[in-house]
Amino acid sequence: MSEHIHDCHEETCEYMHVHPELIEKVKENMPPEETLYDLAELYKVFGDSTRIKILYVLFEAEVCVCDLAQCLNMTTSAISHQLRVLKQSRLVKCRREGKTVFYSLADDHVRTIIDQGMNHIEE
Repeated sequence: MSEHIHDCHEETCEYMHVHPELIEKVKENMPPEETLYDLAELYKVFGDSTRIKILYVLFEAEVCVCDLAQCLNMTTSAISHQLRVLKQSRLVKCRREGKTVFYSLADDHVRTIIDQGMNHIEE
């Protein structure tokens, strides 16, 4: 019995049928709902080009809000708001030195996530 494989231009099957063994395998390996929600929330953080720009600056150096504002031609208030979002998502961390607060990437995972996204869109 030979099956003909064609490029798919439709979003639905021609008739309703299920594959129970596939459904069971998926259900066994699906992470909990709360974990999937947290993952979706993390990816939402990457959905803002200003935050992506901030992360790219932080790839190069640990910087303060003033440096980021100058680099990105934005107000320190706007930068602070975006840094708060990035910090709440544990993508950046900060440290105080005297009266200056320096920001850096929280860990190497942040660079990996961005690199994977860039590889995907450049294919």
